[in-house]
Amino acid sequence: MKFAKIKQYIYRKIASGEWPENHPVSSENALAQQFKVSRMTARRALQELADEGLVVRAKGSGTYVAPLKSQTSFMAIRNIADEIRARQHDYAAHVHMLRQVPASVPVAEQLELAVDAPAFFSVITHTENGVPVQVEERYVNPAVAPDYLKQDFRLTTPHEYLSAVAPLTEASHQIEAITPSLAVCEWLELAKPEPCLRIIRRTWSDAGVVTYAVLTHPGSRFVLGGHLTFKP
Repeated sequence: MKFAKIKQYIYRKIASGEWPENHPVSSENALAQQFKVSRMTARRALQELADEGLVVRAKGSGTYVAPLKSQTSFMAIRNIADEIRARQHDYAAHVHMLRQVPASVPVAEQLELAVDAPAFFSVITHTENGVPVQVEERYVNPAVAPDYLKQDFRLTTPHEYLSAVAPLTEASHQIEAITPSLAVCEWLELAKPEPCLRIIRRTWSDAGVVTYAVLTHPGSRFVLGGHLTFKP
């Protein structure tokens, strides 16, 4: 649908960082001309983005990228380093693994690769004020991000790098409560296993599947929140 193309265009601008928070968004008239649609179609796209919390519409002023604190849906994909720094806390990352691996059957299915085809794999612990708050286990499609293994993820997060080279167009999430493995307990510096929240995420760009990631948060150090608006 035409309004969906407009939404994807704006999603990409925001996800890539080209349009940071508070950046003005193209007007209804400009979008209608750019995509050769009616102004009503452009208005629908902007209104849906506003309902999702990604943009803010100000009467008489225009439409702007919403501040990060206003993008409240827990389904939103954000950079964990930015979230921690926004709380005026110190962010750091420890890279446990960064290498090429043969794609197992489950990984090949998720990345839409042949079994045993090369895939990139990283394991990173993200910390807040020195305390581990997330273990990120991520498989990456080499065709979409060929220089992934060359990055120093102590200086930039995978999210930042991938947003630059393969802007997000689509994502899926699965959220579950789990008992962590011994390896995850070690990475999270847990004295003993405790309930954790696991988010399994796949992302796509225009070039295809980008990543398959497993994000694990200790239950005692993580709060999941969101805000939903229901309209009759």
